[in-house]
Amino acid sequence: VQLVESGGGLVQPGGSLRLSCAASGFTFSRYVMNWYRQAPGKERELVAAISSAGYSTNYPDSVKGRFTISRDNAKNTVYLQMNSLKPEDTAVYYCNAYRSLYEYWGQGTQVTVSS
Repeated sequence: VQLVESGGGLVQPGGSLRLSCAASGFTFSRYVMNWYRQAPGKERELVAAISSAGYSTNYPDSVKGRFTISRDNAKNTVYLQMNSLKPEDTAVYYCNAYRSLYEYWGQGTQVTVSS
């Protein structure tokens, strides 16, 4: 099983980034996919979730209206479009796959929002 994130980097406040997570080794279309983030000294927090078929999404208030999660089950890939980025969005972003008793994590990608 592999989840490989990409697309992180340094961006100025107000800018945008698109993260991707390529999955392999499991039946991607059967799993809820999530994006989490963890800033230094803070707990890991959920920032976006999408149902297995992609019809339902969920966001915390801190990113609602700025972040959009999507998935392409034909490509086994989940995306996180991040707009209007703020310095407080700086964190390592992790891709997560969840289904019942099964859960997988990617290695994370750093997002830094700074001028």
